[in-house]
Amino acid sequence: MITGSLQIKNDKYYAVLNLKVDGKRKPKWIPLGLPVRGNKRNAEAELTRLINDYEQEAVAAANWTQADVPFADYLQSWLKMVKPTIATSTHQSYKNMIDGRIDRYFRKLGVSLGDVTPTQIQDFYQTILDDGYTPNTVIHYHAVLRRALQNAVKKDIIARNPADRIDKPKKNQYQAAHYTEEEMLELFEVISGDPLELAVKIAAYYGLRRSEVLGLKWEAINFKDKLVSINHKIIEVEVNGKFVPVGEDVLKTKSSIRTLPLLPVVEELLLAEKEKQETFRRLFKKAYSHEYLDYICVDQMGKLLRPNFVTEHFAYLIEKYNLKKIRFHDLRHTCASLLLANGVPMKQIQVWLGHSTFNTTADIYAHLDVSAQIETGDVAANFFVKSSPAETSELLESPQISTVQTQQVM
Repeated sequence: MITGSLQIKNDKYYAVLNLKVDGKRKPKWIPLGLPVRGNKRNAEAELTRLINDYEQEAVAAANWTQADVPFADYLQSWLKMVKPTIATSTHQSYKNMIDGRIDRYFRKLGVSLGDVTPTQIQDFYQTILDDGYTPNTVIHYHAVLRRALQNAVKKDIIARNPADRIDKPKKNQYQAAHYTEEEMLELFEVISGDPLELAVKIAAYYGLRRSEVLGLKWEAINFKDKLVSINHKIIEVEVNGKFVPVGEDVLKTKSSIRTLPLLPVVEELLLAEKEKQETFRRLFKKAYSHEYLDYICVDQMGKLLRPNFVTEHFAYLIEKYNLKKIRFHDLRHTCASLLLANGVPMKQIQVWLGHSTFNTTADIYAHLDVSAQIETGDVAANFFVKSSPAETSELLESPQISTVQTQQVM
């Protein structure tokens, strides 16, 4: 039986469910998005609903424990089973892959969990490549299938993991797209007054991920000490067939949680946005949404900008104004490339972007580090330069040369 309780954090209700993972109790904190004041009954009702949902998922998962179950059904069951143990964004990513291409392929194939073979999985991967996707995409699908099948091995449903007997494609070298400074200025000009203007500029100056930009709250901006805290994100998850934005305090890695200086140009943008939001609240009164007052990136009615809207509207703007095609995420790469071009060391860029390791930063941006290559080239250019006899004689006659130096030259 699943139990739970209500907890309060930052004046908001959280449901804390006590779940069993591999025989051990593990608490799962779920933000309810409800302010404490006046919402106790609503929070209690939401807690009851969550407990019932998780219990139903546990029962559904327990019903599929035989190797002869259709592989597609097992994957759906596993998806529900694993939900309490992983981040919401990770689960949504798994769900998108399974509900889409994976379910469609293996349900049509009609293979059971116990009968799925390495060849069948390999053929599935080939369909992804045949559709023009990169090997990296196949690697993502492989990770999901292998994890799901490993659960069946762990539960003694199948003896071996067929995904372990497959040769994964070699990871392709990713070349990040980016804008030059002139191209960014052109983008800034055409998005002036657009709902995405603030999000685009913040992403460009700080190299934030989409989820981090949308997750910025006013409390994260320290106007007094001129600091910005990156510690919250917004993702989009499917609820009852609809995608809705959900806030999380768990970022991609521990290094993603960082504090950066409040740039004067960004401070000016934020102060203007704060004033604009206050004007809209007075203008629209009760029609203005009070659900997202904590957040910075909202529309005129106070509604949070949806992640999918940001991606789609950004692509629309690029096409509308005939700009070089990049994704919203490529604003992050643009920030890194401009920092490199202006002499900022790779290590500092790692911290600025919130990468977990230096290797991650170097793998993506090393080829753009032109200044480092020039310095290396200057050293290499002098590898095999031989001094002429006249230069050697002139060097020896110099009164400033020491005895030790003379011996070294000779």
